[in-house]
Amino acid sequence: MQNTGIALVTGATSGLGAEYCRQLARQCKTIIAVGRRGDHLQALGAELDGLTRIHPVVADLSTVEGVTRTVEALRQQGPVDLLINNAGFSTLGDFADSTLEVELQMVRLQIDAPLELARAALPFMREQGRGQIINVASVGAFVELQKTAVYGACKAFLLAFSRSLQAEVAGQGIRVQCLCPGLTRTEIHDTPHFSGFDKGRFPESMWMEVDAVVAESLTALAGDEVVVIPGQVNRDIVRGAVQRQLQALQH
Repeated sequence: MQNTGIALVTGATSGLGAEYCRQLARQCKTIIAVGRRGDHLQALGAELDGLTRIHPVVADLSTVEGVTRTVEALRQQGPVDLLINNAGFSTLGDFADSTLEVELQMVRLQIDAPLELARAALPFMREQGRGQIINVASVGAFVELQKTAVYGACKAFLLAFSRSLQAEVAGQGIRVQCLCPGLTRTEIHDTPHFSGFDKGRFPESMWMEVDAVVAESLTALAGDEVVVIPGQVNRDIVRGAVQRQLQALQH
């Protein structure tokens, strides 16, 4: 990937977000690290001290206040060369039995916030004639996800948005990527909203570590792929799902 001056990473307190910060540290003079847990952001800043400057933004992006604070940081610390919309969570259970406010909170975090941050960053990128946006989705954008219907729908939105946005900015020096990982060892499976999930149901071969996922994402920025699916097992899953969808259209 090209050297990046300033990056903004959401969901930076753990998992993929923290790993993006680690792998970008030698390429960015400043990383605006956004997350809900200030102590985690401070620890990340201490870990990466000497490699990059971490500008912590403690914000809940499912709230208007959190998005406003992050957009203000983007404008004051920017212009941002790389925006990574990574923050997210999932619920587990039948939608009909879910708490609607929690599902709407997920939509605000994984659809509304990426839209607002991209809209804030893009005019500066267009003016500079360069910029990169990574929207972190999931293989769930392609397959039916029982018990996580709203999560899958949010990721499908990010997939469609990323493809269309890349078509809009083609020729402007701006790259848009939609990262679609499969099972990845992060905290998302250990939250209260996801209680009851049995990791042991899935073989080791289906799991990826965060460093491998992020490495594939950043390496792919040098190419022209909009959709990046890390791991052969995940690519096979998506390929099978798309083939089944195409076959269904023929009936």
